[in-house]
Amino acid sequence: MLAPLYTADEMRAAEQGHDVETMMEQAGRAVAAAVLRRYPDARRIAAVCGKGANGGDGRIALRVLADAGRETSEDPAAADVVIDALFGTGFRGAPRDEAAREIERINAVAAQVVAVDLPSGVDASTGEIGGAVVDADVTVTMHGPKVGLVIAPGRFHAGEVEVADIGLEPGATEHRLVTAEILKLVPRKRAQDTKYSAGAVLVVGGSPGMTGAVCLTAEAAFRADAGYVTVATAAAALPVVEARLLEAVKAPLERVDELAKRATAVAIGPGLGRGDEARALVRRLLAELQVPVVVDADALFELEPLDWPAPRVLTPHAGELSRLLDRDSAWVDAHRLEAVREAVERYGCIVLLKGADTLVGAPGEGMLISASGTPALATAGSGDVLTGVVAAFLAKGMDARLATAAAAFAHGRAAELVPHQRGVVASDVIAALPRTLS
Repeated sequence: MLAPLYTADEMRAAEQGHDVETMMEQAGRAVAAAVLRRYPDARRIAAVCGKGANGGDGRIALRVLADAGRETSEDPAAADVVIDALFGTGFRGAPRDEAAREIERINAVAAQVVAVDLPSGVDASTGEIGGAVVDADVTVTMHGPKVGLVIAPGRFHAGEVEVADIGLEPGATEHRLVTAEILKLVPRKRAQDTKYSAGAVLVVGGSPGMTGAVCLTAEAAFRADAGYVTVATAAAALPVVEARLLEAVKAPLERVDELAKRATAVAIGPGLGRGDEARALVRRLLAELQVPVVVDADALFELEPLDWPAPRVLTPHAGELSRLLDRDSAWVDAHRLEAVREAVERYGCIVLLKGADTLVGAPGEGMLISASGTPALATAGSGDVLTGVVAAFLAKGMDARLATAAAAFAHGRAAELVPHQRGVVASDVIAALPRTLS
């Protein structure tokens, strides 16, 4: 359900008491085996090796490859495959000038690049990049995946990640990778359930010109197996929402308190607008509602921290999170882990940061990271779909943190199940949700 993701310190703890030479031998052999298996026709293998244990792994790999009949060297210029063994898990910050030049040499060659443990230049504990960084095609990482291999920007330099066993025991980790097993926690409808007990979601949003967002959220909540969905929307938008949504109950915003009485979770924000009345409504509902609330899109605009009476889940993308933190969006992109931690501390609630790696933070907890999904999710409305899935899982009574992580995984897996990956629209992802959950 939740797989370990190691920081540099956690790897050092896992290695305590184990013979360094033995671990290096196993690591080097694992890298060589990956090269031989993946690139059987490659004849010339080079390794660019640093001075530490990572460089030792690379030199051992070269020895094993030479024994297997390959031409080996430490000059990448004419190689078919280059092994990046400059830096390991202990690296932080920016490479010094000489190392940066070595990284540039690796990136300049027309060869496949296999990184040892992490692409050199990536911080193992955060995924941050301070300067030059290797663009790897494959990363052979030892013992278990590192945080920096799944969180951007580091993940975008890792290529395909292969985990090699070097004889260490599993250890406790602060941060965890969400796996498909988490979907087993999502309650299924029981024979004795009614539409209300199966999960009743209220979606608050929609305004003229932005009715699509609230409709997508409501449809996603239904397809994520909620039993009952209501929509409170602007009176002027109501005729469009009435025509678009068949199964949901629709009403003007003036009836939101009445609709909320039956809801077991609320989603607020999609297409709501950012006017004074909308912001006042958001503040009031968040302060008063005694059920979990997903706060997305326009509801995040000028949001102020409060002592809320029930779980609140903020679901920003990088631009929205930057405004919540009074930061630049480029800073959020470069420091995703730190940004979520800062938001959790400021707002005292669950924060889901969208992206190719979706991060879920909660007070007093390590990060949960979902890596499911495809680039097809880069389409208008996909965030509204995610909001509906989170709301549906919350409405079923799941723990708020796990519901949010499960929703992130289900959302990404649904995108993976769309048969066509070009021209995907948000409705395609909604249509795949039932298959994802089954």
